[in-house]
Amino acid sequence: MTLALQASGITKRFPGVLANDHVNFDLGKGEIHALLGENGAGKSTLMNILYGLYQPDEGQINIDAKPTRITSPHDAIAQGIGMVHQHFMLIPPLTVTENIMLGQESLVAATRALKGMSVLDRRTAANRIHDLSQQYGLAVDPNAYVKDLAVGEQQRVEIVKALYRAADILILDEPTAVLTPQEADDLFVIMRKLAEQGKSIVFITHKLREVFAVSDRISVMRSGQMVGSVKPAEATSELLAEMMVGRKVILTIDKAAAHPGDAVLRVTDLQVMDDRHHKAVGGVSFEVRAGEILGVAGVQGNGQTELTEALTGLRHAVSGHITILGHATTHSTPRQVTEVGTAHVPEDRHKHGLVLSFPVRDNLVLCTYYESPFAHGIEMAWPVIEQHAEELVRMYDIHTPSTMTNVGSLSGGNQQKVIVARELARPVKLLIVNQPTRGLDVGSIEFIHRQIVKARDSGVAVLLISAELDEIMSLSDRIAVMYKGHILQTVDASVATREQLGLLMAGVVKEEAHV
Repeated sequence: MTLALQASGITKRFPGVLANDHVNFDLGKGEIHALLGENGAGKSTLMNILYGLYQPDEGQINIDAKPTRITSPHDAIAQGIGMVHQHFMLIPPLTVTENIMLGQESLVAATRALKGMSVLDRRTAANRIHDLSQQYGLAVDPNAYVKDLAVGEQQRVEIVKALYRAADILILDEPTAVLTPQEADDLFVIMRKLAEQGKSIVFITHKLREVFAVSDRISVMRSGQMVGSVKPAEATSELLAEMMVGRKVILTIDKAAAHPGDAVLRVTDLQVMDDRHHKAVGGVSFEVRAGEILGVAGVQGNGQTELTEALTGLRHAVSGHITILGHATTHSTPRQVTEVGTAHVPEDRHKHGLVLSFPVRDNLVLCTYYESPFAHGIEMAWPVIEQHAEELVRMYDIHTPSTMTNVGSLSGGNQQKVIVARELARPVKLLIVNQPTRGLDVGSIEFIHRQIVKARDSGVAVLLISAELDEIMSLSDRIAVMYKGHILQTVDASVATREQLGLLMAGVVKEEAHV
């Protein structure tokens, strides 16, 4: 195999962290090379070095078998490397052509000014963008405004932008994170076509299913080191998970049939505004029953965040009604919502779930520190709090040097375990959990999933909001799909298909019986 890129012995140190430890990585011409690894494994650091955002402390990079130094993204682009970031770098009010020309217009304008020309030739650029989109099957309209494009179309614009700059090597960082299943499948077709025409692609993802769908080779990083590489035909999901975590991981969720009871949460015609005072939730109604998991599926940004915040008292609803166990909580505070029997695992664990500068011990009683047995009047019962913390650290397998360690110094997975332990260690009737495994390794995901199912089996009503369709399908008993602030349909999870849910996530509704 002829190599387009080879990185040898790449080492990068940050204060107190060895992010890349003599990493070797190569990419063949016309190859799709998937790079797996949990958060903190060193994937992003390695890619940022290849794209010139970081400089390695040690190691060598070859492009087309020639030693090279990449000192900046501009340098990387000049050497044929393009990167499509997980969060798109596009300006919504501008056209596709204007966005693609961004970053080049200053040089072009300066050059033309010297020649007595001051206007950028948008027509020539638009024609080239049209030709590139036709050549690679990207279906991009050069004259469309980015604000009018769907998420999948915006991603194609980012790919065209890299190709417009003559990239032969493409780094795709979590490219399916905000796509529906159908959009992800479309992207895989595009990736394969790019590879067939000689482009080389590094595909960074945490979704094991995807690497089998499109990759020619799979490499796994763990703790800053390259663990190994395998061909998809020689690998299994279990093998890749073990390579990522360093131990065997049970990927299948052992979940018996649900036996739903009475409704615990009732939501009627709820309307909620976002931070820009636009309607984010447009009159949704649903209920969650004791002993069941209602999953809310949808591409991120369709009102799920605002819905969760309204249910938990973090955001005021404009209209509608919320009742929990018969208590009206539409305008309740977070403490009042908690005190009627609600547990909340928030979407943003740093903003709404933890006090990072507090020790693990204190974070484990944030909801109950003022109640007996943890307090007597204004006096805190620290020995009881310490004993409680030690028990939860053991029960929930929280890896921490001490209960007095600041929670902000723990890994993401252990921070999430602290939240789950705190929320489920008290009597609750309703569990609202939003993006419970975002940014976690497969081992932590396995643990969190078990706790959610265990809560359901104990009679807790669970509302699960997740952008991960696999997570929704494997955990839920019923699935409600949210699109542009509305619940389009609620279906029985036992008969729901990925294709059906994907269409609903894109706003396509077919007449089917609700459950």
